[in-house]
Amino acid sequence: MVDLAYVIAGSESTGGAGLQVDLKTFQARGVYGIATTTCIVSFDPKNNWGHRFVPIAPEVIADQIEAATAAHDLEVVKIGMLGTPATIEVVAEGLRRQAWRHVVLDPVLICKGQEPGAALDTDTALRDSILPLATVVTPNLFEARTLAGMNSISSVEELIEAARRIHDLGPKYVLAKGGVELAGDDAVDVLFDGTDVIILSAPKVGQERVSGAGCTLAAAVTAELAKGVDVGEAVALAKKFVTAGIEARVSAHTPFDTVWQGAFTG
Repeated sequence: MVDLAYVIAGSESTGGAGLQVDLKTFQARGVYGIATTTCIVSFDPKNNWGHRFVPIAPEVIADQIEAATAAHDLEVVKIGMLGTPATIEVVAEGLRRQAWRHVVLDPVLICKGQEPGAALDTDTALRDSILPLATVVTPNLFEARTLAGMNSISSVEELIEAARRIHDLGPKYVLAKGGVELAGDDAVDVLFDGTDVIILSAPKVGQERVSGAGCTLAAAVTAELAKGVDVGEAVALAKKFVTAGIEARVSAHTPFDTVWQGAFTG
């Protein structure tokens, strides 16, 4: 039997993030991917590769969710970029229509193509409507600081504190990612389940962020959960998967490199 993984997220046309990354990761981890598109993000090469953000109409998102969940018996879903409060509302409604074995939330809070006020409304809606539904939430350093209501996170101890605060908002597991932005030679992430803290560490691969790393990590967690792996094992495998992808990064004419989902051989 083929394991199924569903993703509800945005499209990013260069292939370095969003649904494109999620589906590549699912395929690399041996699961069959199903996707619903929430928005279209395209970088603008004429404007320093800034974001161009176009939301999909809520009724179209609802139609996609209806079709995906009618066609397949879906139990595990990853939520990526949603982009607007209206999108968040329709996705939350769709999620609540059935029981899910796992919901993995990659809490993309702000897209640079959005106005600041709209982004704040989106952050609030995500925190209120989607976060409590999550089995696993995977914030990066900025997202962890924002969700936790902290002014800064500059140490592993503060990252753990952020994970504890985010856990209080409803998710069962918090995977808070230090990445290259947390000081030190290692990229440190912490997994908190409400009781225990597990620290995952790997040597940093350069000092620059690589596009698609967060999408890839959350998608790899989703794929492993779809195969029946427990959360701790899924997170540990995903960490290795994304580290290999960063080491084998793909360069382009963009000012940033992207993760290669085909690099991991384990």
